Amino acid sequence: MRILVLISLLAVAYACTQQGTAQPDVAAAHLPEATNDTAAAMPPPVAEAEAAPVADPTPEFSIEYIMGKFDPAQHPDFVVVDKKYADKEGYFLRKDTYEHFVQMADAAKADGITLTIVSATRNFERQRAIWEGKWTGSRLIENGANAAKKYPNPKTRALKILEYSSMPGSSRHHWGTDVDINDLDNYTFEQGPGKKVYAWMVKHAHEYGFCQPYSVKGESRSSGYNEEKWHWSYIPVAKKLTDLAARSMTDDMIGGFKGAETAVEIGVVEKYVLGINQACL
Repeated sequence: MRILVLISLLAVAYACTQQGTAQPDVAAAHLPEATNDTAAAMPPPVAEAEAAPVADPTPEFSIEYIMGKFDPAQHPDFVVVDKKYADKEGYFLRKDTYEHFVQMADAAKADGITLTIVSATRNFERQRAIWEGKWTGSRLIENGANAAKKYPNPKTRALKILEYSSMPGSSRHHWGTDVDINDLDNYTFEQGPGKKVYAWMVKHAHEYGFCQPYSVKGESRSSGYNEEKWHWSYIPVAKKLTDLAARSMTDDMIGGFKGAETAVEIGVVEKYVLGINQACL
């Protein structure tokens, strides 16, 4: 009897051992065998999207701006000059230029120097009125002459007017960066009451970003307008406009007024627009 019980126990132990070795790999049972068909059905890896090309930034200024073909009263970058800094109401300047002029004028005032704007932004139409007045003789030029009568040759007449006045479309006063201060006469700044004013500007104007573009010819420039001790330019902006004019402006673009036909022959862009004090570049 004991022998039969022992045989039965050995049989059960053997059966359990066999079942344990036959347990399937559950994880493997749920993984499909890789085949060519399943590989083809899998989506291809997603390629990284190519970066869109970056467009060139929109130019801050245009040729139309350089040539003054806009209304500063309607331009968002311009502001009216406070009467306390000018000889009359109605002047406009760029906001950045005006901000730094005010800082300069206040600093000068603290030193006993008064800076008064007597001319600021002049757009194309305003400059045309000045030019054509001198061209026709209805407005005398700086030597007191009637240019139409005294200089009948168009080129000669244009050159005489260009001693102190710009052709429409070529003036730095179009830009809103330039101001005339106190008086339009060099004598005032050489011997008269403006002598201290000019000395202060030479010493301090650069601290506020201003430079005299029309210095003595032959020293820092070889051509262009006669010296103007009263004319000062806000260089951080004016330099950008000068550079754009050098790249993109040509004499044949200058037109729309009496005497414009002389611009190409004279070479107005190179000699006058770009004929400035090298320290202002």
